[in-house]
Amino acid sequence: MLDFDHCWQALCDRDPSFDGRFVFAVHSTRIFCRPSCPARRPRREGVSFFSHIHEAEAAGFRACRRCSPQGKSPAEQLDELVIAACRLLDESVEPMTLEQLAARIGLSSSHLARAFKARTGLTPRAWAAARRRERLEMQLPDAESVLGAALDAGYGSTRGAYQHTAAISPAQRRRKGAGETLRYATSPCPLGLLLVAASEKGICALLFGDERQALLEELGARFSAAHLLPDQAGLGEWLRSIIIQLGEPTRAAQLPLDLRGTAFQQQVWQALRSIPPGETRRYGELAASLGSHPRAVARACASNPVGLLVPCHRVVGANQALTGYRWGVERKAALLDSERDESGA
Repeated sequence: MLDFDHCWQALCDRDPSFDGRFVFAVHSTRIFCRPSCPARRPRREGVSFFSHIHEAEAAGFRACRRCSPQGKSPAEQLDELVIAACRLLDESVEPMTLEQLAARIGLSSSHLARAFKARTGLTPRAWAAARRRERLEMQLPDAESVLGAALDAGYGSTRGAYQHTAAISPAQRRRKGAGETLRYATSPCPLGLLLVAASEKGICALLFGDERQALLEELGARFSAAHLLPDQAGLGEWLRSIIIQLGEPTRAAQLPLDLRGTAFQQQVWQALRSIPPGETRRYGELAASLGSHPRAVARACASNPVGLLVPCHRVVGANQALTGYRWGVERKAALLDSERDESGA
């Protein structure tokens, strides 16, 4: 059963997340459209809603040619073109310019650049550079030399491989993280078990789970090149601050962070930290504030390695739906309920 008030709000917002869930028909034009149709908004009293396309057709309405409710939406078509562009960048032996990529895809350079960044959070050039670095990091542990791995990954020399490095250099990665040690500690908490890991700069992981071994495996998967050293005593004060925040969300733990991610991920994570306890933001709202796409924001939230302190649990779907959470929707609900109770929201 459709909720007509929610349908009307989705129509007014042109919310693409409702595409495929219903169509609306305009009495005056006898046309039915998808919720995200960019056409002028009709009057409320002149609209009917249908769960399925065939219901609208049976009622005597015809499909809109602009938003094509019977086929793929313009946004979905752009999604496919951006996926194709990503594949071309990944498979190209030589670097591609934006103009070359746009010509292969069949869009103008400016249109492709906007669509690509909205959906991935990166420019095509930054995407290619990130994928090249991923190839480098995969090859480094087994490479005979940094130069050989760099050339195989698509760099012209080792100079590019050492530019914009993260906490450890390519040479350190090749030596399986020699030179970096991450300390970690675990503790019971209201959400089960809590694991905190820290570098010399600050906390680089805050994970929730039910079993200590599973948490250690997740930490090892995230930082496979580092030496992991248990330090229950050294991190005890930080653990206590975090557990206090879990019980009293307004007493936010002021701890140093070592966040490792792309420029766009860092931008999203910073935006998450600006959401006050007791409040939430929709993926679409956060994306609009960053000039991005909800899917790109969702991917950045899913990549967040520091739960609670980078509060990705405060981002929700349409109609405040909890959607996913890396450490379980139940934990997300518990965190939000605790923050609402504490703030009186």
